[in-house]
Amino acid sequence: MNQINELSSLLSQHLNWNKARIFCFSGILIGLMKVRSINLTKIALAFPSSATPDSRYRRIQRFIHQYPIDFNVIALLIMTMFQFISRNFHITLDRTNWKWGKKNINFFVLAIAYKGTAIPIYWILLNKKGNSKTCERIALMKRFVKQFGKEHIISVLADREFIGEAWLKWLKSEGIPFHIRIKKDAQVTNSRGKTVRVETLFRFLKVGESLTIQGLRKMTGLEVYLSCLRLEDGELLIIASTKQAELAIKRYAKRWEIETLFSCFKGRGFNLEDTHITKLIRLKRLLVPVVIAFYWAHRTGEWRNEQKPIKIKKHTRLAKSIFRVGLDLIQDKLFNGVGSLKFIFEFIFQQTDFKEEKQVISIV
Repeated sequence: MNQINELSSLLSQHLNWNKARIFCFSGILIGLMKVRSINLTKIALAFPSSATPDSRYRRIQRFIHQYPIDFNVIALLIMTMFQFISRNFHITLDRTNWKWGKKNINFFVLAIAYKGTAIPIYWILLNKKGNSKTCERIALMKRFVKQFGKEHIISVLADREFIGEAWLKWLKSEGIPFHIRIKKDAQVTNSRGKTVRVETLFRFLKVGESLTIQGLRKMTGLEVYLSCLRLEDGELLIIASTKQAELAIKRYAKRWEIETLFSCFKGRGFNLEDTHITKLIRLKRLLVPVVIAFYWAHRTGEWRNEQKPIKIKKHTRLAKSIFRVGLDLIQDKLFNGVGSLKFIFEFIFQQTDFKEEKQVISIV
């Protein structure tokens, strides 16, 4: 009970919720860390409380099913904790989806690329399978821009799903730079102004070779810069950008960091697919403890790596991810009850003055 009280005390400084709700949320976080699954039955068994498992389960259900959540507050909390408020960053957009019975679960996430992974800021549930629509992408971006502005956005990174004339024109009209992968059959103009398949401009590249074409080319009604890399499998990685950027390929590579995030949400971390919840608003709320738990684990891993650097293998990759190191450390402390977690809580949740940052944002 000491650990849940410590966590509740610190979270109450950042979330304007009543004591009972903070306590329940803290219990969900601790249960989630212990069982590494978002399944509510499993979390209820690991929820630190003297109540019966059935009572704990109903309490968690009420939190997910009934309590409204201000997602702008959650977004601000995450932005502040990772100190993104005054830093420049890359936004990455992507979806992760699966099926429960006949129901399609389709999370569409706006995240910020960060140290090999991505930090989710806003997300919506798409009531369908398949790609997002232009209006859904713009709505998510508008929500971010309204809350945090756009002066710190280096670029928007997205895969081939996120193309389309109206969408790209909106980004350009808003002055938001982008590096977006396009299909090899996209129609662009060559140096003579003739419309051709974009792959023909890079057909001579060998594996490992890259090229950024000098000058603008027309594509889907707007002018863009084009860059390309021939991948090891022979496929062309073609990037459309709003600004001339020799680093377009390198910057676009950060888009893959959101895939790391999704793997942490799923099999490598919290087994998001274990949930049996299918109602969209409940699923949207359910992601809140997952996001905060991910934050908690990753920042703990960063702290641990500073104290004892993670081993680097011959292929130059870490022996364990920062997220996994943090998650393992927290889980070990929770299970074995070795002392207090206060030192971790304080490092994670008290390194910035959230209330002061919130006041600045509201004025802007």
